[in-house]
Amino acid sequence: MRALRVTLAWLWCLIAVWGGWAFADDGTSKPVVSAKSATAAADEGYRLQPGDLLEISVWKETDLQREVLVRPDGSFSFPLAGEIDARGRTVEDVRKTLVDHLEKYVPSPVVSVAVKQIGGNRIYVVGRVNKAGDFPLTNPLDVMQAISLAGGVTPYASVNNIVILRRHNGRQQSFRFQYSDVARGRALSQNIQLESGDTVVVP
Repeated sequence: MRALRVTLAWLWCLIAVWGGWAFADDGTSKPVVSAKSATAAADEGYRLQPGDLLEISVWKETDLQREVLVRPDGSFSFPLAGEIDARGRTVEDVRKTLVDHLEKYVPSPVVSVAVKQIGGNRIYVVGRVNKAGDFPLTNPLDVMQAISLAGGVTPYASVNNIVILRRHNGRQQSFRFQYSDVARGRALSQNIQLESGDTVVVP
């Protein structure tokens, strides 16, 4: 008999997971909260930046469902929650902050946050490459990968004088990159992971 009860309990858990529902302490059902977007941008490692477009909704609160743009100062406004700082934070961090602000007005708010459009996390590749421009930084990206996204270097590129420019706390930094060494598997420490706003200059 005990084995039967355990089996039934296990089956109920599977049904709850498959159906995408969870049960609150009061016995009512609520949708499972997901802070992830269908895109790679909503990965837990993604850090929000100005220009990103977020889709925010609060379950059963039709007036608290809207898209918000992260402003140049890194913040956005949301009804009842006020100003929320998003710069450099993950989607889950922002979701938890919204819950903290909203629970003063909404009992046990179920908040969903998703990145609808990436506009902030970008890197730039300029100079003698086949497809210069800006590229979204949705996943970890190193210098060689960035050059590949830009279509590779042109025949006249000075591949051993590539420079990565980075602005940190208002100060500009530069890093040298010798393509030939890295391509041969040498001096791999040059092949640094890029950060949002970095510019790879191929002279």
